[in-house]
Amino acid sequence: MSNGVIYDRRSFISAASLTLAASGLTLTGFSQSESEGIKRTGGTEPVIKPSEMKHSFGPLKQVDAGVLNIGYAEDGPANGPVVILLHGWPYDIYSFADVSPLLAAKGYRVIIPYLRGYGTTHFLSGETVRNGQQSVVAIDIIALMDVLKIRKAIIGGFDWGARTADIIAAIWPDRCKALVSVSGYLIGSQAAGKNPLPPRAELQWWYQFYFATERGQAGYDKNRHDFSKLIWQLASPKWNFDDATFDKTAASFENPDHVAIVIHNYRWRLGLAEGEAKYNDLEKKLAEAPVISVPTITLEGDANGAPHPAPDSYAKKFSGKYAHRNIDGGIGHNLPQEAPKAFAQAIIDVDGFAG
Repeated sequence: MSNGVIYDRRSFISAASLTLAASGLTLTGFSQSESEGIKRTGGTEPVIKPSEMKHSFGPLKQVDAGVLNIGYAEDGPANGPVVILLHGWPYDIYSFADVSPLLAAKGYRVIIPYLRGYGTTHFLSGETVRNGQQSVVAIDIIALMDVLKIRKAIIGGFDWGARTADIIAAIWPDRCKALVSVSGYLIGSQAAGKNPLPPRAELQWWYQFYFATERGQAGYDKNRHDFSKLIWQLASPKWNFDDATFDKTAASFENPDHVAIVIHNYRWRLGLAEGEAKYNDLEKKLAEAPVISVPTITLEGDANGAPHPAPDSYAKKFSGKYAHRNIDGGIGHNLPQEAPKAFAQAIIDVDGFAG
């Protein structure tokens, strides 16, 4: 889940209720008046029933990149402008199954990789540290771009994927043409993660404390299917997904490194696990909460049950052309899968921001 621990973690308990204008999202463009500052727009999109999900992926591709062999789905013309879409925990590439064809139809080349510890992505060496700290996931994506000879891409994501996209946009803006980030600015630090929250906010992070224990690691390993399904239900309380939809994604959690990566990620955030020294300088830069200068659209679902910062708390972290959109219709944490048209529209529109 997203851990938006930056300059004010108390924003997690801030009410994000906004007065929204009722205007629909289409795949033809967004109002030009929404192009600057924090603009809130309601885009009512009905919750998609799993039976209505019409798209899947063809054969996945595999490529050695950095310390990984990365599995990824690809859609759209090979010579189209590149969009890289990044999932989070406990989700996978199927969060973008209905986003991908919408973008491909508009001429984009869409790349959707499994993050380390998910699906067909695996480590090239058994000796490599199974590290889940925030910086390494971004380095994985840069390595993938290098191997695929992608100089610059629009990058979008949610949860871990939004944080990864934020990091790339902040640290390597020359590689990120534009950004779409669900729940906004999610770059964190171990120091911020050590700050206590009010009790109600701490309650939302129950699984993080569970993972900090050996019992939690064993419990997640033993029950990763049911545990992750519970997270889906809590994070998207109005999304009536069926077993087939969940099970399609849950198969990716059988990756042999999945539990190690997830546990290290959450323990690292609390300062309970060490990162690798070679990433210390990068983590120091991220701990300073660098401003993101690339054109950006941030999104939030109106029924996100996962911890997330209020839009007003991060608006100033984006110095380029920027807009925020709140998506109505009972949309939860897995926004790309629950509201694919709204997410795809954000990608198209932020490309227009970039010019």
